[in-house]
Amino acid sequence: MNNYFSIIIGTCALLAAIGAQAADVTIMQKDKSFVVNGKQVEKLTIKKGDTVHFKNQDPFFHNIFSLSELKTFDLGSYPAGESRSVTYTKAGKAEIECAIHPQMYLELEVK
Repeated sequence: MNNYFSIIIGTCALLAAIGAQAADVTIMQKDKSFVVNGKQVEKLTIKKGDTVHFKNQDPFFHNIFSLSELKTFDLGSYPAGESRSVTYTKAGKAEIECAIHPQMYLELEVK
């Protein structure tokens, strides 16, 4: 019986550790730029399992997308105040852009 409880406790601890590693990362779209913690970024590194929230803080629409092999997505056009999310489950590099504003470009590395 003790081995059974040890296995359950060990499994719970492992699942908690895996869940604790994943983080939420918010990337703002502000002044036709990608912004993290108030600073414009063109390169960003996150961890495998992280979810990136793309939040529009401009008074106009953005359409964030990536054609990278790591994770291909198109979040569609969305207005000021809205956010769309992408979870990265593999390591690698992705190029992220805005279909409406071609000057918006971000290199994302997932470790």
